[in-house]
Amino acid sequence: MKESWRWYGPLDKIRLGEIVQTGASGIVTALHEIPYGEIWPRETIAARKSEIRAAGMDWVVVESLPIHERIKRGEGDLTALFANYRQSMAHLAAEGIKTICYNFMPLLDWTRTDLAAPVATGGTCLRFSAVKMAALELHMLGRDAARDDYLPGVIAAAERWFQSSTDDDRGLLMQSVMAGLPGAYERYDTDGLKAALKLYDGMDRAALRDNFKRFLEEIIPAAEDLGMRFCVHPDDPPRDILGLPRIVSDADDIGWILDAVDSPANGLTLCAGSLGANPHNDVPTIARRFASRIRFAHLRNVRKEADGSFEEAAHLTGDTDMVDLVAALLDEEARRREASQEDWDIPFRPDHGHELLDDAARNTHPGYPLIGRLRGLAELRGVIAGLSHGRKVPG
Repeated sequence: MKESWRWYGPLDKIRLGEIVQTGASGIVTALHEIPYGEIWPRETIAARKSEIRAAGMDWVVVESLPIHERIKRGEGDLTALFANYRQSMAHLAAEGIKTICYNFMPLLDWTRTDLAAPVATGGTCLRFSAVKMAALELHMLGRDAARDDYLPGVIAAAERWFQSSTDDDRGLLMQSVMAGLPGAYERYDTDGLKAALKLYDGMDRAALRDNFKRFLEEIIPAAEDLGMRFCVHPDDPPRDILGLPRIVSDADDIGWILDAVDSPANGLTLCAGSLGANPHNDVPTIARRFASRIRFAHLRNVRKEADGSFEEAAHLTGDTDMVDLVAALLDEEARRREASQEDWDIPFRPDHGHELLDDAARNTHPGYPLIGRLRGLAELRGVIAGLSHGRKVPG
């Protein structure tokens, strides 16, 4: 498995020279400074790639080439947006960058209510509180239909939280929810979020699936021509929020997506944390079912709670059996090598880490500290080494 590291380019507080010291050889990044829907210039891609190569690493995965919200809504004439997307793909392929991780989550990417929840042994982690999310939906956004989305005890606790909260508390909650948009230029306040949600009025699961299928039909043939691999990232969290449907949350969803346009270019980013936050998902089983279509892996762990809340756990101590999951990925790599498959090596990155020791002083992107992820990478490296010991490596 290819050890990789997410880097936010010029926006990142962690320098490439520091990433090299982690031992990772691959960089996962994007041109986050370019607005959604615009073409990524080849010269800009080449310059970023050269910067990474000069530091001694390779740009192995694009995460992500964002999908414009109008495509997700199926709104208006999308010809130019699809053409721009395909042109960006062509520019990436021309520079030898051929794996693209993307998501189809409406409006928001990953969503958390707390960016610095305390960890029992010290440090902080990302957390999704069902109570705070319910408070935001019911009392800050006035979305009464959200009562159907939460347990009665959560609704009662949400009202208590809201009644006791200050303006600063509510502002921090909104800021935390907005933090999952690393490349977007828009950040919403309460009124702005209400207005943005209005654009999705009437959007149900079937309609969003139709729009997703259209995207795949427009993009996957171009990916095939360019020799590229697309890999969809699961929803985070894997549940409907804000009245918006989520359609990449479990094995049935993944199966539908991969069958919608059945092609090796239409693949999966196996995100252990996103899938692991759904109590019905057995992540190693999902990995084995879709192994041949996994093009990239995010390895992290979560600890779930009965009310629908969850928080980021240490990489080896959450609810998902990480050793079993890594074994499934190594088995798939071995199968690909036996078949002389060119792209046998699955890139992975240690996903969201705890903020530990001096991490908090760096003010990095939420969930992407240096020391916390280095701990996760070291733990995963040890699991891979242990599982690989004694395995027959095909010639």
